[in-house]
Amino acid sequence: MSHPGMTLKVLLPFQIFAEKTGVSRIVAETPEGAFGLLPHRLDCVAALAPGILIYETDLEGEVCLAVDEGILVKTGADVLVSVRRALGAEDLGQLRAVVEQEFLTLDDHEQSVRSVMDKLETGFLRRFATFQHE
Repeated sequence: MSHPGMTLKVLLPFQIFAEKTGVSRIVAETPEGAFGLLPHRLDCVAALAPGILIYETDLEGEVCLAVDEGILVKTGADVLVSVRRALGAEDLGQLRAVVEQEFLTLDDHEQSVRSVMDKLETGFLRRFATFQHE
């Protein structure tokens, strides 16, 4: 008798990144190391570390997602993964390239935000110094 498997939902702060049914296994990374989930495993909650989340279905085979830190909750056959960011690609090589590009984009964005914040702080300090001297 075949078991229908688990239902996996990968949630981002403002959208559902993935929703899969018939998932036969999941491998996730925690700060303490990787662990696996099978359909009959007891319910659990785990804090996730940034890394690779692997799930497997009959249709897609093994799929790898890059995920940021977050939380995994398994209740019955439902597995919810809530993370800040998630990225997917066809294979691990492409996933690595996508992750590197995303981090480069984030680094550029962080640098521009830091530049704006530096200007705001400098302006605030200048005005505060002027206010103190009056």
